[in-house]
Amino acid sequence: MRVICDQNKVGLAHKNDPIIAGWMHGDEPDNAQSLPGGKGYGPPIPPAKIVAGYKKIRAADPTRPVLLNLGQGVAWDGWYGRGVRTNHPEDYPEYVKGCDIASFDIYPVAHDAENPRDREVKGNLDFVAKGVERLVKWTREAPPSGSPRLAWNCIECTCISSAEKATPKQVKAEVWMSIIRGSRGIVYFVHQFKPKFVEPALLEDPEMLEAVTAINKQIQSLAAVLNGPAVEGIATVSSDNTKVPIALAARRSGDAIYLFAVPLKAGSTKATFALSGPAAGAAPAATTVEVLGENRKIPMRAGQFQDSFRDWDVHLYRIGPAPR
Repeated sequence: MRVICDQNKVGLAHKNDPIIAGWMHGDEPDNAQSLPGGKGYGPPIPPAKIVAGYKKIRAADPTRPVLLNLGQGVAWDGWYGRGVRTNHPEDYPEYVKGCDIASFDIYPVAHDAENPRDREVKGNLDFVAKGVERLVKWTREAPPSGSPRLAWNCIECTCISSAEKATPKQVKAEVWMSIIRGSRGIVYFVHQFKPKFVEPALLEDPEMLEAVTAINKQIQSLAAVLNGPAVEGIATVSSDNTKVPIALAARRSGDAIYLFAVPLKAGSTKATFALSGPAAGAAPAATTVEVLGENRKIPMRAGQFQDSFRDWDVHLYRIGPAPR
């Protein structure tokens, strides 16, 4: 299994080993840092120090990308774990200058239900989408580093800060809202902290392991489509329930148009999708929409179709001639 690891003496001794896919900074430098001797917490590591570390890593090996994983502050300005830098989102455009791949983690379902300060995030999966959207924006705005910076993010699969964990359906929704918002890499958090520590908890949970495996296979089956450029303005979506907005992304592959959709809030709604602009006539022979992985089709009339969403449903659509 290829790894992204610390560029320490062991890593550098194996610099020519292809098992090393990339290098990484220490985890979550944007959070308050532990003081020696258990004397509490000091400020986060300054972005300038991360940028300096990035230059040092690249100087030792310019052939591999450098990963920087950030904390909840990417998505949540009020994240108190940043200490003196809580409510300072302006730090993040500076942090991403110190990497080739910027990642972050926030786990809404596993948030501590007993802490009043966590109630803003608890159960609100759209913080995942919000964080990805912000991280994508910051990476695009950062000065060039020799290659385009990518945004990744981490997904909850286990009990972390509470005894509650996401369901397989919620995990799938978090993954797809991440992809729709522009994430180019999914990291699964596999460890369990509560009620006891289990390092490979995901691998010991048959239901979740089966779900994550299926999610990965579906993503891989659509890799050629997903790795194509995003197509803006090709389609729109409206939700009958304004409390359940739908995230939407579109891709074009050959003669077909693909739409990826997931609700950002819990609840039920009926969504109306409409092809717009040149796309409205892109598949004139298509009178039905194939719902990928669900063995069903939806009629399309005048470039529009409707579909129902319940809690955290993910629907992926293909419009166009049948694949050859």
